[in-house]
Amino acid sequence: MKVSYDWLKSMVELPEDPSELAAEFIRTGTEVESIDTVGESFDHIVTAKVLSKEAHPDSDHLWVTMVDVGAHNVDAEGNAQPLQIVCGAQNFNAGDHIVTAMIGAELPGDIKIKKGKLRGVVSMGMNCSARELGLSADHEGIMILPEDAPVGMPFAQYVGTSDTVLDCEITPNRADCLSMIGIAREVGAIYDRDFHVELPAVQAESGAATADTVSVELVDEGLCDRYVARVVRDVKVGPSPEWLVQRLNACGIRTHNNIVDITNYVMMLTGQPLHAFDLNAFEERDGRRTVAVRAAREGEVFRTLDDVERALTAGMGLIATGEGGATPVALAGVMGGMDSEVTNATVDVLVESACFNAGRTSHTSRDLALISDASIRFERQVDETGCVDVANIACALMEELAGGTVAPGCVDVYPAPKAVEAIDLRYARVLDLCGAPIEASYIERVLGRLGCTVEVSGEGRETVFRVTPPTFRADLPREIDLVEEVLRLWGMGRVEATIPAAKNHIGGLTREQRLTRRVGSVLRACGLNETMNFSFAAPGDLERIKMGTENLGCPVRIMNPLVAEQTEMRRSLIPGLLQAVEYNISHSTANVQLYEIGTLFLGRENASAPKERESVAGVMSGSMGDVEWSRKPMPLRFFDGKGVVEELLAQLRTPKVRFRAAEGEGYAFLQPGRCAEVLSGGTVLGWVGEIHPDARDVYGIDIPVVAFELNLDALIKGAGSQEAYREFSQFPSVEHDLAIVVDEGCTCEDLVRRITSAGGKLLADVRLFDVYRDAERVGEGKKSMAFALTYRSDDHTLTSEEVEKAHQKIVTKVCKALNAEVRS
Repeated sequence: MKVSYDWLKSMVELPEDPSELAAEFIRTGTEVESIDTVGESFDHIVTAKVLSKEAHPDSDHLWVTMVDVGAHNVDAEGNAQPLQIVCGAQNFNAGDHIVTAMIGAELPGDIKIKKGKLRGVVSMGMNCSARELGLSADHEGIMILPEDAPVGMPFAQYVGTSDTVLDCEITPNRADCLSMIGIAREVGAIYDRDFHVELPAVQAESGAATADTVSVELVDEGLCDRYVARVVRDVKVGPSPEWLVQRLNACGIRTHNNIVDITNYVMMLTGQPLHAFDLNAFEERDGRRTVAVRAAREGEVFRTLDDVERALTAGMGLIATGEGGATPVALAGVMGGMDSEVTNATVDVLVESACFNAGRTSHTSRDLALISDASIRFERQVDETGCVDVANIACALMEELAGGTVAPGCVDVYPAPKAVEAIDLRYARVLDLCGAPIEASYIERVLGRLGCTVEVSGEGRETVFRVTPPTFRADLPREIDLVEEVLRLWGMGRVEATIPAAKNHIGGLTREQRLTRRVGSVLRACGLNETMNFSFAAPGDLERIKMGTENLGCPVRIMNPLVAEQTEMRRSLIPGLLQAVEYNISHSTANVQLYEIGTLFLGRENASAPKERESVAGVMSGSMGDVEWSRKPMPLRFFDGKGVVEELLAQLRTPKVRFRAAEGEGYAFLQPGRCAEVLSGGTVLGWVGEIHPDARDVYGIDIPVVAFELNLDALIKGAGSQEAYREFSQFPSVEHDLAIVVDEGCTCEDLVRRITSAGGKLLADVRLFDVYRDAERVGEGKKSMAFALTYRSDDHTLTSEEVEKAHQKIVTKVCKALNAEVRS
């Protein structure tokens, strides 16, 4: 919402410095994006006089003009003389006063004026039309100024555009502030001042009554809450007066003609969108022009005012005419049509002041990618009770500025009048919630300035305000909303900071929070850096890398995505991390070690909400550290990722951790033989492995990447509270080596588990130190795995007989279970 400071100043007393008002707006919840001075865009644009007009030697429609721009006169060589400008307009003569854009000027539409040649003739600027200056849609010729206009004066100074404009970001709940009256009311409440606005009134009504001229029918329910129509006859369509043009330009609205400009002006003044139709565009039946509000049919085509044919879908609102509303003339609440627009030939005008359904208007404008000033206001809910008053204001201005004759009365179709219920606002409740000494008199006064009707009863803390919110404040339906309004205007920054009362409660982190932070600290200690990605994902991102989705539910689709490529909620952290790896590699950083802790959203059939699950994942590429003279960094591989996972589980004291080969189509995105599932007992916590080259190619990554993803909820649930204390043994240990020949398919994890089980209490440690393959010495399809076994007792020194007995027990059980043999 662009707010004209001069216009606002005519309604309410303002500080001299607009930045002071901007600060107050920001304090009370209205963000101010910029403070601009109208006329800055007219730099290098001056008033001028045409000295001569000669036909172009090489064109039958161009003119070579010599233009006097006063002190700015300079030719192509820098000599002081009038500007030579080639011009294609036909509506001017020598001696006319015009507006000229000199070299260096920038016109609306990113048009930069430079020295150039047109058909071989040098041109040192541009003679401008009102449209090229952004002042109106008139493009029939260049802008002709009065004969007494000065020469060489900056155009901004000439038109008096010294206004300051505040570009305010209005929150969706404050539809009332999408108007100058609403802004003035807000300023009055902020500064505790009265505001006033002079609204024009119709001076005389004559001719046939509107009800005898127009009939209105709401064909389909749910499209329009109220529709008001008035008729103005014998209008003279032409340019708008200067004051109206300046106010509309300050608000960022281009002028068209006086009738259309009046509807835009009244919209900016009151917040109620209006539309002016050529009355003759409506078909006549039984002596009356027919107006119908109906829903569009699927596939129906309509040409809007921007001269674009648009295919409509069922349910979109239309203003139509004819039998049953057969002929559409406008998109309800969005934009008018080409066949019903007001032109210079228009004589009689139908003024529409309506309240269209917010949801239907929003869907129509967004489905058609057609956002207008009207649709923005309707989708935030317009005050339907003001439709008649707003129509009267527009008719009064058409009577004054276009010489029209206003027909008596109006047609008002209002099926369900709006009722507002009073709310009891308890003074004690305000004090308790705000924690601030807000006076009762201030509450009564500020609510009144916001447009509420307030009745007060009781005294002291028992005071009760009986508040009836105005119809234009649909965001105040509850007591708590009134409390928020009072505190917002009183100033949340004035509330003294205090410690919240908490009986029998000591603050602190929950177990889940402590362990989540522990996970992050362990991963950072392992050399990984934390990152955060959006919770959105591209459709099919898991399928493209062949990641199994059996346990990840169905996709959760976003109705209004922020980015066209991210229309789903993520079901894995890995795609986002791989994108981060690709981004770093493309920026010459191959050594990437990242982790992320975030939420996954797993859709469920016939469920109102998805299942949410916390997850922790990491990626590692390149090497840990840079190249140094004393060592050559080793590339990160599967066992580096496995080591990080093992350290994490050890620090969380996760019991019965083991790894098993990750197999099946669900793990097709991982390198076979270089991936594993992570388990705690019988619970699968996640996986760790190297990303398959085909999956890397999807993201354009050409170096190995190790990754892991673990179920954080399961990790926290299974984490040990504390590690059991165990004394160091005071007795020496005995070490034995054991080399066992097993089948190639036997895993180290399986062997270690069987050795540990058979070793009993005396076996203190098992460590693999060698794997040997040789078809002649070991056998085809066989491998020798050598382990260092450590034996120790906590209460005595082991004898050789005890060690030998325990060792032989291990050999016997393992060899029998796996059909293995000891390698000598």
